[in-house]
Amino acid sequence: MTQTQPTPRVPKRIASVIINSLKGGVVPRVGLPYITVGREAEIGALLHDLDLVADGGASFRFLVGRYGSGKSFLLQTIRNHAMGRNFVVADADLSPERRLQGTKGQGLATYRELIGNLSTKTRPEGGALTLVLERWISNIQSQVALACGLQPTDGAFADEVERAIMAQIQQLQELVHGFDFARLLTLYWRAHLEGDDETKANVIRWFRGEYRTKSEARADLGVNIVISDDDWYDYLKLFATFFKGAGYEGLVILVDELVNLYKIPNAVSRQYNYEKILTMYNDTLQGKAHYLGIIMSGTPQSIEDRRRGLYSYEALRSRLSQGRFASEGLADLLAPVIRLQPLTYEELLVLTEKLADIHAGLFGYERRVGEQDLLTFLQLEYGRVGADTHLTPREVIRDFVEMLDILYQTPGLGIEEVLGSQPLPAPTVEGPTSGEFAEFDI
Repeated sequence: MTQTQPTPRVPKRIASVIINSLKGGVVPRVGLPYITVGREAEIGALLHDLDLVADGGASFRFLVGRYGSGKSFLLQTIRNHAMGRNFVVADADLSPERRLQGTKGQGLATYRELIGNLSTKTRPEGGALTLVLERWISNIQSQVALACGLQPTDGAFADEVERAIMAQIQQLQELVHGFDFARLLTLYWRAHLEGDDETKANVIRWFRGEYRTKSEARADLGVNIVISDDDWYDYLKLFATFFKGAGYEGLVILVDELVNLYKIPNAVSRQYNYEKILTMYNDTLQGKAHYLGIIMSGTPQSIEDRRRGLYSYEALRSRLSQGRFASEGLADLLAPVIRLQPLTYEELLVLTEKLADIHAGLFGYERRVGEQDLLTFLQLEYGRVGADTHLTPREVIRDFVEMLDILYQTPGLGIEEVLGSQPLPAPTVEGPTSGEFAEFDI
């Protein structure tokens, strides 16, 4: 049996988030290093992508796995790694209201969600846009002070800073919509210089996609353009290049729940969304985007279904289909699509041991669950009907945390009594239950 290292002491604030999130079937946004097991190869492949992005390239990956298989967990793990490596990270879950393209502003809604969730190492909870802009100005001021020997109180200091800003944003003007983007950055700098908080707030509103009409933007800022449902992705490319100039390594975009595109009932609308993915995919692979990494995740059905999934769009299917030599046990982790394999029995054993330690530390009791108890629990889980094909880490973890909660609340109860109290139901089978438009069990 593999010997595991003792789980490091987890602060109660983080332990509470971990336990409550996992029991609720969602991925915690903090504390992931305490519970990460397996996935070393997948994480290594995605971290290699970050190196390419930091060097001025771009990457695009799809993570494919069944519900509860660990897609969202892996996304959050990469999010934390990226922030630790000084990337700006933006994440969003797709939904009926948030798509990549739509006739009712669903694409713009996704953009707003991404910008609202902008996160950095010093602002991991999101809302980092203002912080990034202020850091950008501060960095340029420091560079000017160092290069020219000027102090902020010197009369020529502001002029030198503006020259440096103009030189830096010159490269943005060569990109689509770059001229207006650079103009707004200049407006923000001048408002910062003059202490004009209203103009600064309006520029932030514009960058967040909150201006609905050109006339409104023209009245407030003097620009004759607003971010729209059709061109929001162009602004993400601008942001990626700008973030590099602001002192970061680039921009990483994480998009979860691709299944919501699969569930769009109108075929034409679905195809428009898949066309948007194709545009983003081609940009990153053909060198039209820089300092930009994109990771999207979905179920096998949402990707591989040739009637409604990504593979129903022939241009995507031909680019993303697995080659002849990849098979189970011979996965190509450098391919655009990474297919997540289930955690092994040993990996789940290590994970449950970590969770038992965290739970005991959170509630302040001596851990009662030994290694043999963990083995018995996993044997019971894997003894369910259909467990070999449908059991997911999410269900195992949720059951385990529930068991720990019951044992903690009932001190006189033995683990054998809990495990033997009633048979576990068969695992949930993913996918539609009946008909083309059946609801999914998410």
